[in-house]
Parts: sequence; C-alpha cells; structure tokens
Amino acid sequence: MNADNPFLNEWRETAKYWTKHSATISVMFAPLTQALIEHAGIHEGQSVLDVAGGAGDPSLTIAGVVGPSGLVTCTDGVPEMVEAAQSEANRRGIRNIQFRVCSADSLPFPDDSFDAVVSRLGVMFFPDSLAAMREMLRVTKPGGTLALAVWHKSELNPFCYRISNVIEQHVKSPAADPDAPNAFRFAEPGKLADVMTRAGVADVVERVFKFDIEAPISALEFWAIRSEISETLRSKLAKLAADEQAEVTREVEQAISEFFPDNQMKFPAQMIIVSGKKPR
Repeated sequence: MNADNPFLNEWRETAKYWTKHSATISVMFAPLTQALIEHAGIHEGQSVLDVAGGAGDPSLTIAGVVGPSGLVTCTDGVPEMVEAAQSEANRRGIRNIQFRVCSADSLPFPDDSFDAVVSRLGVMFFPDSLAAMREMLRVTKPGGTLALAVWHKSELNPFCYRISNVIEQHVKSPAADPDAPNAFRFAEPGKLADVMTRAGVADVVERVFKFDIEAPISALEFWAIRSEISETLRSKLAKLAADEQAEVTREVEQAISEFFPDNQMKFPAQMIIVSGKKPR
C-alpha cells in the first residue's frame, strides 16, 4: 500500500474512530480473539505476528498469553492504527510487543521468523489476499501455525444485516463485487481455505465459530459506534439530510431493539476461522 492508495486513505480516516472506540470493540470481539488464539495454538514463550492488528487488539491480548519470554509483533498498513496500538501498549505498560507499519503483502521480516501468524477480521480487506497469504506463510517458521478469522455470511449476523437493511431503504447500493475487498469477501465457506491452500499452507482446517457480540452499551451507543467505525456507513449517511439521518437512527434503534435486553448489547454472531501449518 502507498500514500495515494484510496483504500488506505479511507482506513486512515477511519482509524480515529477505531481508536476512539477501541476499548468497547475489544470487549465485543473478545470471544473471537480467544478462539483465534486457541486455533493458532499460541502459548507462553512464542513469537507471534498479528497482521492488520488495527488499534491493538488482538495483539495486546496475545502479549498476555505469550508472557515476558514471548514477543508479539503488531502490524498494520495504517500508521494511525499502529500509533493507537503503541499508545495503548505504553499506557498498559506492556513491554513484550513491537510495532511496524506495513502491508500484509510486503512484510519486512526474514523468512521463518514467527511461531504463529494471526489476523482477526483483516484478510477480507487485503487488496491481493493470495500474495498476502504467501507473505504470511513465508515469515512463519516451518511447522508454525497460521490462523485467520473472517465474517460468516451477513444474513447470519444481525450485527450487520439489521443495519444494512435499514440503510438500503434510504441509500441504494450497487451490487458488490464478491472478490473486491469488503467485510464479507470470505463469508462463503471454503473460499478462504482455498486461498490458504493455494498459497501453500498445509493441513488447512475451517471452523464456524458461534458466539455473542456483547458489551455494556445501549442501542443508541451501538449505533454511534457502528456509524463511525464503518467508512461505508459514514459515506452513505453523509448523503442524507439531517431529518432523514434522524429517521435512520430511529429505524435502526427499532430494528435492533431485541438485541439489547436490559439495555445491554447481545448479538448472536457467526465467524469463520481457518487455520493451517507451514510445511516442515
């Protein structure tokens, strides 16, 4: 990625919102982070690479798992994301972590550097997912593990479709290219596993992971977060007049109300986790 890459520029604008809401986002996806750690077989003393680590999670959680004798390397192509992650690590006094600004398809590390390589909800957005996978495999030690988590289909995740259904009534969207970078690029079972296999990953295993996306926030607080961290939502809402934006907020709150028992968020969710090994 480079500075005049429009996709990267979108994420640079989005970074400030991910930073703003990073604590809540960490709570929301904590079960997915734990599942990714388990599928990658991460344990004390390991060297782990987190690709597209965003504002710091899951890197900061993994740092606690590998302990003082281990090391986590958090990377992202967006400088503002890496700065946010580094700032949070400093705030927490976490020392067994380092940071690099780099794209997934050009990792600045020697061959066979890491015991495990992970990416949580990142690979869907890589411009060239096969090239990125080959790079991640290159820097993995022989016998080491790669584990990646992506969204399952939108219709299985009310966290997503309840909002998109409302927005579509106000701002029509063209049909999405299923292979272009987007949140549901690898939502079809087998699609990401195929990319990993073609990249040379061995013993590829795919699992559907079901959990609840939970956080102590209200429906309106959730909508404030979702409408800020999504560049797609921000651009669509910007096309609407103030009164129509208010109507969208009302409709969204109504559409998601059942997932806020006692004014606490709880969405059933499904993700796909694909893992494999670097051949020895």
